[in-house]
Amino acid sequence: MGDSKEAGAESPPAGAAARGGLSLLCQGESEEPSAQGSALFLGGNEVKSRAVVKYSSAPPRTAFARLEEKTDLKLPPANWLRESAKLGPAGTTILGNSKKSKPFSSFGMAYDFIDSVGNDVDVVSDSENIKKLLKIPYSKSHVSMAVHRIGRTLLLDELDIQELFMRSSQTGDWTWLKEFYQRLIDQKWQRKKKSKEHWYQKAILSKFLYYSINGDGAAQPVPSAAEQQESSSSDQTNDSDGASWPAPFEMPSSVSEDPSASSQGLKNDFVRNILWTFEDIHMLVGSNMPIFGGGRYPAVSLRLRDNNKPINVLTGIDYWLDNLICNVPELVMCFHVNGIVQKYEMIKTEEIPNLENSNFSTKVIKDIAQNILSFLKSNCTKEGHTYWLFKASGSDIVKLYDLTTLCEETEDKYQNPFTMPVAILLYKVACNMMMKKNQNKKHYGTIRTLLLNCVKLLDKSRHPQIIASANYMLSELFQLDEPKKEESSESPLNENSDESYSEEEEEMPDSDENGSYSTSSDPSDDNKAVAIIKSVGELSVPEKYKSIHQIRPSCTFPVCHDTEERCRLVLSYVLEGLKSVDSSIKKESDLPAADPNTPIPLKYEDDSTRGGPEGLEKQMALFLDKMGSLQKGNYSSQSGMIPGSWQHKMKLQLILKSSKAYYVLSDAAMSLQKYGRALRYIKLALQSHDTYCCLCTNMLSEVLLFLSQYLTLCGDIQLMLAQNANNRAAHLEEFNYQTKEDQEILHSLHRESSCQGFAWATDLSTDLESQLSVSCKCYEAANEILQFSDLKSQNPEHYVQVLKRMGNIRNEIGVFYMNQAAALQSERVVSKSVSTAEQQLWKKSFSCFEKGIHTFESIDDATNAALLLCNTGRLMRICAQAHCGAGGECRREFSPEEGLYYNKAVDYYLKALRSLGTRDIHPAVWDSVNWELSTTYFTMATLQQDYAPLSRKAQEQIEKEVSEAMMKSLKYCDVDSVSARQPLCQYRAATVHHRLASMYHSCLRNQVGDEHLRKQHRVLADLHYSKAVKLFQLLKDAPCELLRVQLERVAFAEFQMTSQNSNVGKLKTLSGALDIMVRTKHAFQLIRKELVEEFDQPKSDESTPAADSSPSLNREEVIKLLSIFESRLSFLLLQSIKLLSSTKKKTSSNTEEDVVLKTNKQIYSQLLRAIANKNATLLERIDILLHLLDQLARGSGVQ
Repeated sequence: MGDSKEAGAESPPAGAAARGGLSLLCQGESEEPSAQGSALFLGGNEVKSRAVVKYSSAPPRTAFARLEEKTDLKLPPANWLRESAKLGPAGTTILGNSKKSKPFSSFGMAYDFIDSVGNDVDVVSDSENIKKLLKIPYSKSHVSMAVHRIGRTLLLDELDIQELFMRSSQTGDWTWLKEFYQRLIDQKWQRKKKSKEHWYQKAILSKFLYYSINGDGAAQPVPSAAEQQESSSSDQTNDSDGASWPAPFEMPSSVSEDPSASSQGLKNDFVRNILWTFEDIHMLVGSNMPIFGGGRYPAVSLRLRDNNKPINVLTGIDYWLDNLICNVPELVMCFHVNGIVQKYEMIKTEEIPNLENSNFSTKVIKDIAQNILSFLKSNCTKEGHTYWLFKASGSDIVKLYDLTTLCEETEDKYQNPFTMPVAILLYKVACNMMMKKNQNKKHYGTIRTLLLNCVKLLDKSRHPQIIASANYMLSELFQLDEPKKEESSESPLNENSDESYSEEEEEMPDSDENGSYSTSSDPSDDNKAVAIIKSVGELSVPEKYKSIHQIRPSCTFPVCHDTEERCRLVLSYVLEGLKSVDSSIKKESDLPAADPNTPIPLKYEDDSTRGGPEGLEKQMALFLDKMGSLQKGNYSSQSGMIPGSWQHKMKLQLILKSSKAYYVLSDAAMSLQKYGRALRYIKLALQSHDTYCCLCTNMLSEVLLFLSQYLTLCGDIQLMLAQNANNRAAHLEEFNYQTKEDQEILHSLHRESSCQGFAWATDLSTDLESQLSVSCKCYEAANEILQFSDLKSQNPEHYVQVLKRMGNIRNEIGVFYMNQAAALQSERVVSKSVSTAEQQLWKKSFSCFEKGIHTFESIDDATNAALLLCNTGRLMRICAQAHCGAGGECRREFSPEEGLYYNKAVDYYLKALRSLGTRDIHPAVWDSVNWELSTTYFTMATLQQDYAPLSRKAQEQIEKEVSEAMMKSLKYCDVDSVSARQPLCQYRAATVHHRLASMYHSCLRNQVGDEHLRKQHRVLADLHYSKAVKLFQLLKDAPCELLRVQLERVAFAEFQMTSQNSNVGKLKTLSGALDIMVRTKHAFQLIRKELVEEFDQPKSDESTPAADSSPSLNREEVIKLLSIFESRLSFLLLQSIKLLSSTKKKTSSNTEEDVVLKTNKQIYSQLLRAIANKNATLLERIDILLHLLDQLARGSGVQ
């Protein structure tokens, strides 16, 4: 017992240089060797040990002075307890006068080496605690340590029960632990005073070390380059912890300036901090052991031993571990008797385990270390909990208590002195992991767990800054930049998390081998809060406790199945952060009281909102003024936050995060076609951004870009609401709904701003024109913002998208005004003059189209520019139609105004074609423009033909203009390309040919004189009639038109026959006319087919009216055409019979003519009887005609 205590007193903790292999140290090396590792071969058992000095405040090593024999150590040396320039500020610590062990020493180290905590290092502790643990199986001494878990790292601190309970009686800090100790362990606790022997040994050691300082003024070696580099890099790391990260991740001043920090001992007071790897265990160890060097002994540890007391196992382990940790190759022991120096002895480190009376196996020490660490790792599973490892003096049982769970009822967590250091460390480790630029997402689960546990430990009223910052970091873990890819971004996160923590599932089942695990294998069960090692002897058994020190707490990142869930998580953290910030602002009493449960009215009105688009113009001007002022850094906060304060910085970040989350929510709702919900979310996003603008003293270009994106999305939503007006009630209900979370966030925003800066953009209007105007203004505002800070050139893709939307919305508004004008025109019945309202609508529509065209041309979007030019052409046609008068019987002639607007329409269509260049650019748009151009020419020609302006132009000029327009219409009418529009093109072309033929036919009838011109008209009429017939025959739904053209051809033949004198010529003309009659068979077959379908339809489907089955068939027209056909056929047959009969009398018999005459007479007879039968149905009459046409075809040889 005495030896163990003495050993502890003889080797106060300190740190040393990293050791190289022992064989590498040469006699001339007086500085600490470079950081490197090697294996030690001790006692035949290989033990791997590697030590790297992370930090050292020790001065260059001092060569120790060998004291003369008979030196009396009871007498104090002249320099005793005095500071020395050689020793530096740490001199008293090095020479054994360090302060009492502190319960927070590991936290001081952890704060300084935050990179190592949570991931790389298994244990952070004082070297004395490590030695005490490894000596448990050999020692009867008591062990009392506090254990805390941070990630995969355990922090071990000595809990000196005597000292703490004495303090408890004075301050009350540890009352809860004292009560627990008395209840479960020792009911009659009383203070045990240390013996006089203890104080005597401590004093004589201190005097010996001061005597051993080399006081002859010999030159002292300087620190090695490696040590200097290590120290400087460590300092740089510490100084730049928060330099590259935004304000929220900097260490809050309240943490670093906490007045209780120094009193709690949170500083790193060790002379050396060493990263010690013992076998596969990585430890960050603090040590104050004195190390001497120089001359023959580059690095030695110096020990004082009573010659009457031989070295025992405990002392040997103590010396061996100290030299391993500090990488010291040799040990120098000075023996004394009653304080009188006797002799010195030097022992190599690897020989210590084999000393007489101090034999021990290094392999067993390794097994003890692995077993203890495995035991602690598998039972200390909860971050934020305080565990107590306790072994009573003389006992073989080691117990591990979960004090946080066992003292849950009696312990106030804020009275636990460990609560604050643990919380700060959790925060710092998470902060450090967040700051790593190459941070893998698989660590997000770990960061989240660290932060949640940190927040759980802290009192909201005492530490609002850390809680706000932690919540902001929690929100930052969820990626909002790619709203459309949540599945792909989440899945690797979870896979990596599962891989990171899979060891727990693999290793835990093996724990059934020993009794200690049975009480704590389920870390979620708070009732199992005590773990036991039944006998310290078990620790020496190899792998008695499985090596599971790589276990990490299960902290997988939450799976967010959709965008809304992810954003809602973000907003929940943002809200908690905002609450922390708001609670810390002192001026709350000056603010108007507001109940966060009461919805804040969403409707905002002032004089500018009631004027429709005009009001919007005023609001836009105010908005642009505000945007300009942002560049100058105007600041206005209603809550009285001080610019630059942590509250100000944090609230800015939280508000910006909330605006992003609401934007992503709005985008997701938009894709689901929930436009009311989307508008509500974008309104909240813009309200957040408005508050940000009020608080911001220096607007970043990135934030302006966000605003441009928000306004662009808002414009999209307003446009979609305008296009889905039929579902307005559902959209309105979604828009007015608010969650409690949204209300509370809005309440926090209202503490700083009225949040009405974008009210003009986010109101849900019931007026279509207003919605379209708001959408347009949103895009214009988004575009204006891009003009600031050169955002246009930095974000070309977004800029092009905004301009495309601007062009599109201007097209939509132009079409809206154009349709309104067309509606007014259709309602105008009596008045022939164009109303002022119509003209205003034309101007508005034209202005929108013109701006849209300019917008698309500015980004070289030829296709959309062509579409708007096409719409402008349509507007010109509506203007032309408006000038054609009211219609009716007394319609006036084709006016110059009509001609002017139709020609303007043609110009715009031709511009559209020039914009496209070729059909390959966009075939559909090209075909559409061609069709509209063809239609315009056709309409213009038709109106000129039907309502010829004879009062202004000669007939010949009109005919020429009509002919030219018709031919141009044909030019742009593509009848050959196979498409959905092909039948329309064929019908149009057939109609054009028909009208041209009719015009030339009419000219021929009315013209007298110029024979050459008459012949030309005759040829043209015949040509166009034949082309019209060919085209109509290709169509299945135009039998009446085909029949009409054929009848006109017959009339044309009859007209030609009147001018013929010879019977032969007349017979030839008659024969041609009858051939035309025979060829109308195709038209009658189509009519018959439709009539049959119409007749059968009610039988097969009584619910469908007959008229619906054949909408193209006009019965009245069919009957009218049928009557004309019958009369013309009977006339032609009669004339044929007369001419053939007269020819027969004059000439000899002609068999062929006789057959034709006989056939014609029979057909004529049957036709007369059919005409006389007034009771025959339409179908029967057509059947008779088809029969007669068949006979006529056979008789004349026409097929």
